[in-house]
Amino acid sequence: MSDTPDSAVRDAVTSGFPRFLDELREWLRIPSVSADPERAADVDRSARWLAESLRRTGFPTVEVWETEGLPAVFAHWPAAEADAPTVLVYGHHDVQPAERGDGWQSDPFQPTEREGRLFARGAADDKGQVYFHTLGVTAHLAATGRTAPAVGLKLLIEGEEESGSPHFPALVRAHAGRLECDAALISDTGMWAADTPTVCTGMRGLIDCQIDLSGPAQDIHSGSFGGAVPNPAEAAATLAAALHDDRRRVTVSGFYDGIVELTEEERRLFAELPFDEAAWLRTAHSGATLGEEGYSTLERIWARPTAEVNGIGGGYQGPGGKTIVPATAQLKLSFRTVAGQDQEKIQQSLREWVAATLPTGVRYELTFWGATRPCLTPLDHPALRSLVRAMGRAFEQPIRFTREGGSGPAADLQDILGVPVLFLGISIPSDGWHAPDEKVEIDLLRKGAEAAAYLWEELGAHPRPATARRPTTPGP
Repeated sequence: MSDTPDSAVRDAVTSGFPRFLDELREWLRIPSVSADPERAADVDRSARWLAESLRRTGFPTVEVWETEGLPAVFAHWPAAEADAPTVLVYGHHDVQPAERGDGWQSDPFQPTEREGRLFARGAADDKGQVYFHTLGVTAHLAATGRTAPAVGLKLLIEGEEESGSPHFPALVRAHAGRLECDAALISDTGMWAADTPTVCTGMRGLIDCQIDLSGPAQDIHSGSFGGAVPNPAEAAATLAAALHDDRRRVTVSGFYDGIVELTEEERRLFAELPFDEAAWLRTAHSGATLGEEGYSTLERIWARPTAEVNGIGGGYQGPGGKTIVPATAQLKLSFRTVAGQDQEKIQQSLREWVAATLPTGVRYELTFWGATRPCLTPLDHPALRSLVRAMGRAFEQPIRFTREGGSGPAADLQDILGVPVLFLGISIPSDGWHAPDEKVEIDLLRKGAEAAAYLWEELGAHPRPATARRPTTPGP
């Protein structure tokens, strides 16, 4: 537990906040759009801007790490104590494309403040949430009188997250020794609401694939041949319809093997959240819920594995009719996975399921685009409890729990480095990630910096065993 008065941290954050905000605005002006090859130089400029800012903050080791794509930034500030734990903070400095004509009220790369909100591409996703860590560590040092953080602090800020992080796993593997840590902290996430602060405890994984189906060597006359030869479009529909049973459970053999089931405490905590299902349905542009029997909507989208038909097509799609048996059809599927599932086994089971479900005479090719593993940190993990205490101090109220239904590179850190993953994010649903008028609540940026400052002290209060101590000096 902390010996530093919360008021000392809060005063330090308040004192440094105007400069922090000016610097964040400067960074947001760099249009670091990773998806646009013409913006590659801007992504590089963003990385170098951040690197220089981290040097000014006080990090003794700061490096720009090149990849086969766009650069990442690494920084390291060792703790003075040999037994201090080390934390790796992950985020990204690239952003989604944005143009004024997309519906923005102001230029997306000219940060604008309105009614306590900062509008700019990257304000919430993810530059604002990366940059509050500079203020957080500065406030931590000022409030405690330390010259180095209470934890060994490392940052890895990638430049390709908005393009699917294609080179991130290889980057982490290549630098695994430099990235060694006791916990990874993800600041690329959010909270339930401004008045309901939450901590995310896990993300689902992802497997996506395409099934290309073929039958006749060319489109053929449905009157002359229909009903007597296999139809690839019908086969695609058969696969899609067979994907779930009448309880909305996935029918691929072994799909649910090994799942880390929700605990009764987690189900209770999810149920306590102020969830308005009717309002949620409006954001989903849907008139009804549908999902696995026996689970609530939040449980389905956060903690249960799913299968979705992302696209289906084949045959004639033009105006009017064309009476054919099409030569080809296509099905695109995605599977969200949860902790405990074996993704390689699922891929093999899917191959077997497709082969067994298709009618005779339809040929197929199954292509997997890749897989992102799930991650989950148990509610009773000591590092998670430290994060909850830090958030509680910053927000001055109890902290609740969520999970993320989507997928991201957090699991790469968990799997490759072998450490628990924590999520410290202050963005809220109205921030409009990837949308026009993306924004961040300025007061929540302040709270994020404050929570980070508390977190380093909370984690530093739990030294590592002597047998597992690391050097305190930075190395190449």
